[in-house]
Order: sequence, then C-alpha cells, then structure tokens
Amino acid sequence: QQIHAELTSCFSNSLEIKKEVGAEQGGKVLLTGFLVLLMPSSSLSVSKIASSSRVQQSCYYTPGRPMRSSWMKSKSAVDASPLSTRELILVEDEMTDTEDNQEDDLGVMEDQRSIILHLISQLKLGMDLTRVVLPTFILEKRSLLEMYANFLAHPDLFLSITGGATPEERIIAFVEYYLTAFHEGRKGAVAKKPYNPIIGETFHCSWDVPKDKVKGLRTQSASASPKTQAKGGGQNLSDSYKLRFVAEQVSHHPPVSCFYCECKEKMVCANVHVWTKSKFMGMSIGVSMVGEGILYLMEHEEEYVFTLPCAYARSILTIPWVELGGKVNINCVKTGYSATVTFHTKPFYGGKVHRVTAEVKHNPTNTIVCKAQGEWNGTLEFTYSNGETKIIDTTKLPIIRKKIRPVAKQGPFESRHLWQHVTHALKEGNIGAATDHKQLLEERQRVEERQRATSNTPWKPKYFLKEGDGWIYFDPLFKKH
Repeated sequence: QQIHAELTSCFSNSLEIKKEVGAEQGGKVLLTGFLVLLMPSSSLSVSKIASSSRVQQSCYYTPGRPMRSSWMKSKSAVDASPLSTRELILVEDEMTDTEDNQEDDLGVMEDQRSIILHLISQLKLGMDLTRVVLPTFILEKRSLLEMYANFLAHPDLFLSITGGATPEERIIAFVEYYLTAFHEGRKGAVAKKPYNPIIGETFHCSWDVPKDKVKGLRTQSASASPKTQAKGGGQNLSDSYKLRFVAEQVSHHPPVSCFYCECKEKMVCANVHVWTKSKFMGMSIGVSMVGEGILYLMEHEEEYVFTLPCAYARSILTIPWVELGGKVNINCVKTGYSATVTFHTKPFYGGKVHRVTAEVKHNPTNTIVCKAQGEWNGTLEFTYSNGETKIIDTTKLPIIRKKIRPVAKQGPFESRHLWQHVTHALKEGNIGAATDHKQLLEERQRVEERQRATSNTPWKPKYFLKEGDGWIYFDPLFKKH
C-alpha cells in the first residue's frame, strides 16, 4: 500500500497521462514520461526518482492491474534524446518468424561482373572498405544485426551451458554451442552481404525454448534430438524458457554493433560488441570482427570471455562463397579453463573447406580435457579426456525459430521496419528500386551525422553504454545478482 501511494504521488507529479483511443488498447492508459523503478526505499526514494533525469519511455498500464512495460527496464540514470527512446516490446505481439534467409542466386551475372570489375579497378590491396559503397545486388535480405541474432538458432544448446555439473563440463558445453552457432547465420552456397546497420538501428527478438530440450550433461548428445522445428503458436509457455535478444548499432565510424541476450530463469546472459573492419584482398574481401563477448553464468558466478572469427568472401567475380578463418579464444579466469578454436581457411591447392579444430585446456594442470575437429557447417567430432567421443551433425540439429513482432508493430529504427522497402525490392528483383531506398537511408544518416557534428552533439545509444574500450547493455542481468 505504501509503494502504491508513493507511485501514485510520483505519477501525478512526473508523468503526463494520456488516454489511448481505440478498442485495440482495451481501455488502457498510455503513460509517457519518466521510467519509474521499483526499488527498496532505503536505496532510492521516490523524491530522488522524481528529481532525477530518467530515460523517456512509453509503457501501457491498465487501472487495477500491475504496470506493464518492456522487459528492458532502466536501472541507470541515462540521458536520452527523443530519437533514443526505447522501443516497447510486448510478448503478446511477437510471432514465430517465417522468413527464410536462404540465398538462391546462382552467382554474379555478366552485367554485374562489369560493375564489380570497375569497382575493383579503383581499389588497392589491403584498402579499408568501411567507407566504400558496394553495389546493391550483392546484398542479402537482412541486416547485420539480425544475422547476429541467427547465431542463437540453437538456444537449447546455449541454455544447456549452465547445466554442466562441473566447470569442465560447462566450458565444453560452451565450445559445443560455439562451434554450432555459425552455420545457421550463413545459409546458402552464395555469399551475400547483410545490410550495414544505420546508427541507432535496433533488432529485437526472443525464443521460447522447450525445457525438455535444455540438457545439462555432455553424455546427453545434442544431435540425438529429432529434427523438428519448435512452433511458437500452440506451445505451452510454462514448459519453455524465454530467451530475449536486443542488438543496436551504436557507432557509424567506426561501425560498431552490440548485442545482448538473457534468460532470467536460467540466470544466463551474454554481452557482445563487434567492430567490423573490412579490407580488399584482390579476388576476396576480408572482414575482421574486432571486439569481444562475455558469457555470464550467474548461478556459478563464472564469466567466459570470447572473441569472434574473421569472415572472407571468396571468388567475388564468379560464384562468391564465404569461409571463416582465424583463431578464437575462450577463457574463464575463475575456473582456470580456456579453449582455442581455429577456423582454417582453404589452402590455395587442395584441402578441405570450412574446417575447424578446437582444444579445451585446464591451465593450472596444463591438461587437455577435450578436442574437436570437423566442419563448422557440417559434422563435428568431440573427443574427451576419458576417451569418450561424440558426433554433432549441424545439418541435423533442430532449429528453434525466433519470435519477432510484425513490421507494422515495430519502431521506425528497428531493422525490418527500417529496411522493409529495400528488402521488398530485392525480393521482387528490382535492383534499381532497392538501390534508391538504400541511398535514401544512407543519405539521411550522413545528414544527421553532419548536424550532430555542427552542434557538437554526440550520439547517445538507446540500450548500450560505453565502458572502457567496450559497450555494456544498460540493464544487464549480471548486475542484478
């Protein structure tokens, strides 16, 4: 009752209340103003909340019921401009995604080849391609932010990490998930380039992960599950874990993307920031993923720091294809375990494509506890220190489709809403229209960037805060436990 009285007083002083018109809202009241946090009075009084500078956010409230807002509630006083108002994410608006990211193009057409040749003639080996405008016909029909979300196409494996009985089992489970994360993000034999996210662009989605799919021990093989796709429609949510994802483009130069995912029930979250640096390599284009991610297992108070591999678009004049390359490190200081994952690029003569090897090590005893080899988009074989082996066929792993709100219910800076006209034109094969829409978005970004430079106003992201050399989600799960 005391909290209710304080909130009522705070609302009357701090919030502009507008009645929402339309049967669709069912008599709800739209509250626009300071986001109020339910915190103990000893740590933050109502008077402090009312006088502090809080992020502007909209949330829906039905009189007589608990206030309902986005799953992302602020706990830090972050100044925000109107453009950085956070989107309202309602679970009931999310629907199982039906988009197919398969690219069926046969390769570069003759007229397109001449455009690429003209572009290549103006480039030098090793040249940074960050500011180079590439032709529209090489684009795939999704944003880079959505591609990052597709790395979680096996959320059951991701949530199984924390179920390991020992630190050794948990880091091995993380490596198993990591090696299976890339094949769904790179579908199709032809290499295509995702849209470069516009600064301020965001992408939201979630997964309903059946609890019986989340395993704890490595003896329960991930590949043993039947190849079925989880359907969000008729599923009993009480039988599922909810995994949520948000990504944002926080910088234009350099191009930095951040993404964060969390499952409150399993007390697991991950925070990643990536700076994509692309360079010209003759008949190839290389993309370095500079940055790092941290996986937090709050139940065990463990943090796993990891990096990402480089990507290469090969044979750009004929049938472009993608391969991953480079060495990736995974490290947990608390447990003393680390892993090295090596993505091998194809030799000039002979050799296999998409090959990957991995080694998990207990550093205090200098003991190798697990080795893996195979193809990151094919079959992987794991060998453990006790002599046991396990085979994971990534092509047979069940895909759990993400859930996303329809474009009509998305904010103007959410990826699918922002790029919808470009995507539609590409689906229709209208490259000219796709180019026009893409140029409109890019020019608007340049104009706004010049305006900020003139007024000396730095860009303020919606969901991520600069911290040292990296970026941290504004309300991470690991700060609540």
